[in-house]
Amino acid sequence: MNEPRIDPRLDLVDEIQRLKRERNAVLLAHYYQEGEIQDVADFLGDSLQLAQAAKATQADVICFAGVHFMAETAKILNPEKIVVVPDLAAGCSLADGCPVDRFRAWRERHPGAVSITYINCSAEVKAESDYICTSSNAEKIVRAIPADQEILFAPDKNLGRFLVQKLGRPMTLWQGSCIVHETFSERKIVALRERHPDAKVVAHPECEEAVLRLADFVGSTTALLKFTIDDAARKFIVATEPGIVHQMKKASPGKEFLDAPPEGNCACNECPHMKLNSLEKVYLALRDLAPRIELATDLRERAQVAIDRMMALS
Repeated sequence: MNEPRIDPRLDLVDEIQRLKRERNAVLLAHYYQEGEIQDVADFLGDSLQLAQAAKATQADVICFAGVHFMAETAKILNPEKIVVVPDLAAGCSLADGCPVDRFRAWRERHPGAVSITYINCSAEVKAESDYICTSSNAEKIVRAIPADQEILFAPDKNLGRFLVQKLGRPMTLWQGSCIVHETFSERKIVALRERHPDAKVVAHPECEEAVLRLADFVGSTTALLKFTIDDAARKFIVATEPGIVHQMKKASPGKEFLDAPPEGNCACNECPHMKLNSLEKVYLALRDLAPRIELATDLRERAQVAIDRMMALS
């Protein structure tokens, strides 16, 4: 199939702004997007902030520059609005590793347990869950479950293990992981910190346990950004998807940010799904109002129950 053609003379930023006005559209972008997309977004945030922004928007059209499960969440919260994505193929390894049939069977093996499911999952899995969480609010949601209640936590085992250790709350964990956050090299971070002894290490809780042990601060994407703004250190080693560094540099122009290196000699610390989006694809999505996210009413309504429980606790 031929790719849609774009006039090379167009100023894409101007065209995107024009289309947003004409469509009454809002562009939501995740921190892991390329800097040029972040700079043209109406709202920039992590998964929780983007879900809250999607719920609050008065726009008729939502263009979601992130990955598929994020756009699905926006559609669940806004069934009457048009939700488009720059690239339908922008998925998530965590969502892919937790198919709904296996998740449903897992739940059936633990009757009576409450399931808390990380937002990085499909709408189908959300519909089978009791609560959704993000890395920003996971602690709060785990604490809200009675102490004598068994908890199933899916799909990220690293985030789940981090919560178990921090809160002292046993949970049964789904054995999934993020292809980006599991690539960071403990050995190379140690070597990098030896070369930069004045640097602090900040890490997302999706990272492997060995990397989290090296961190001076562990938190959600937004929490990492806030820490680098507020902390007195002038240099940081950042163990998460490097898209956030664009905002860190903008917020703290006098500070230095070093990407935590992956184990291999590759760009494996970049999310290949997030990076499928481009400014050109954002323009086309707004111009053509496609590709669209569509969900069956029954699926959407069942998935919304768990999302609404998260939003009420957030």
